Amino acid sequence: MKSDNSYLGYVLHRRPYRETSYLVDFFTLELGCIRAVARGVKNSKSDKKSLLQPFQPLTASFAGKGELQSLRKVESAGPTLMLVGKPMFCAMYLNELVTRLLPTGMASDSVFHAYQSALQSLLTGDDIEWVLRQFEFCLFDELGVLPDFSTDAQSGLPINEQCNYVLIPELGFTEYHSGMSKLQPFPGRMLMALANGETDVQTKKVAKVLVRLLLAPLIGNKPLKSRELFS
Repeated sequence: MKSDNSYLGYVLHRRPYRETSYLVDFFTLELGCIRAVARGVKNSKSDKKSLLQPFQPLTASFAGKGELQSLRKVESAGPTLMLVGKPMFCAMYLNELVTRLLPTGMASDSVFHAYQSALQSLLTGDDIEWVLRQFEFCLFDELGVLPDFSTDAQSGLPINEQCNYVLIPELGFTEYHSGMSKLQPFPGRMLMALANGETDVQTKKVAKVLVRLLLAPLIGNKPLKSRELFS
């Protein structure tokens, strides 16, 4: 049971800071992403150091008023999720997405719970590709960039399963015409399948292409390091 001044969360990343400390990025339910200094733990064998690992649910308390906080206390909130192989690489990808895309201090119940659910699904061996898509869509939705899969953004009409559509940034899907030959077309029936939560092979392929299009302007020219692990 967490106390009133502690926050439920996970370590996204840690790195050495000065001689004896770590700089730690946390993802918390109540505060969103927060960066804190864990002082004096780098060369110790303390419980605090052992808890500052990814995929370990914990509660933590912080001190300070600026962007860089000081870690006061950290306690376990459950067993470490023992992810290995591809599930571990996928979980590292989730961590990088949160770190790169979610603004510091932006708390989101939906993204936090989607993150927890994704970690559990990776641990139990669920459909990895769809686990990633569900989390990505949740994060995009929170950031306001997830398009409506069921409505033509320009006409306001329902997506027609017999037509093709293209994704216009900051607008949504609109019906494809000949002047859009440089844009990626999406079959209307595939968009409706996504809207209905279908998970067949073809729908998942379309979802993967769509995620890449949505991610491109968000990550810019700095590629995701976690993707390199898959190669």
